[in-house]
Amino acid sequence: MSNSSLVNYTKLSPNYSERKDTIKKITIHHMAGNLSVETCGNVFASSSRQASSNYGIGSDGRVGMYVEEKNRSWCSSNASNDHQAVTIEVANDRIGGDWHISDTALAKLIELCVDICKRNGIERLNYTGDTTGNLTRHNMFVATTCPGPYLQSKFEYIAEEVNKRLQPQETDQKENSTSTTYKVQAGDTVAAICRKYYSQSTKKEWDLIKNTNGLDSNYTIRTGQILTIPNASTSNVNSGELKIGDTVKIIGTGSSQANGGGTTAGGIGWTRTIIKIQSGAKNPYCVGSGTIATGWYPASSLQKL
Repeated sequence: MSNSSLVNYTKLSPNYSERKDTIKKITIHHMAGNLSVETCGNVFASSSRQASSNYGIGSDGRVGMYVEEKNRSWCSSNASNDHQAVTIEVANDRIGGDWHISDTALAKLIELCVDICKRNGIERLNYTGDTTGNLTRHNMFVATTCPGPYLQSKFEYIAEEVNKRLQPQETDQKENSTSTTYKVQAGDTVAAICRKYYSQSTKKEWDLIKNTNGLDSNYTIRTGQILTIPNASTSNVNSGELKIGDTVKIIGTGSSQANGGGTTAGGIGWTRTIIKIQSGAKNPYCVGSGTIATGWYPASSLQKL
């Protein structure tokens, strides 16, 4: 029986038993604190703690291993469940309230669940809301707030995303298409990124990026995040640095001023020419028709033609 290759840190706990059943389930918990994988490992290192989990995920997305999968962790207050389950503790980036977890931790949790399922022959995660499913929660077995309101609200989504990756749907392949990466810029949306890389921007394209990158159902992205863009048409991507005189298609919003102030500039779908450039500005490219300016835009809002 193997362990996950996603592990970044290992500190094996003395708190475990020999597993007496095959792995059929995944049980997700929260740490009730913003613990690093190292700190969580230190908590489980004490034999007096009488608790452990197979894995832990920090808010930064790093994965710790504390009990090998061949062994049962002491995690869910239910021996029968834990003999069948790989257990995962997830750090909270907000303390109290809904016990929020970071988007990074959620994405890594989905990735880890996929890995566990593939290696252990679990064809599908089934979240039923009770113990009859193979995706279970700590509070199904004992009176506790674990895994917290926020993470509990994500269980159906987690199962859905894991199952999509276990049984990927066929997607239409574009001619001269490839996968590429894109660094999210300030003001970007999934819809605008789709307009940059695909011939259209519909829910089909949005979901392709969402499913590939483990985004939430609201298509939330963060400035600086690196996205994998599958089946990206190279003919739709800006090639090289934009310069005065280039013909561009407006695919996102800008503003009436280069520094981002003033009124919002639209014109999505219009074809215009770059007539001015102000280096270092938030929206460095002034586009227009002739000498009449439409507005100032960031590179992410323009598609070079």
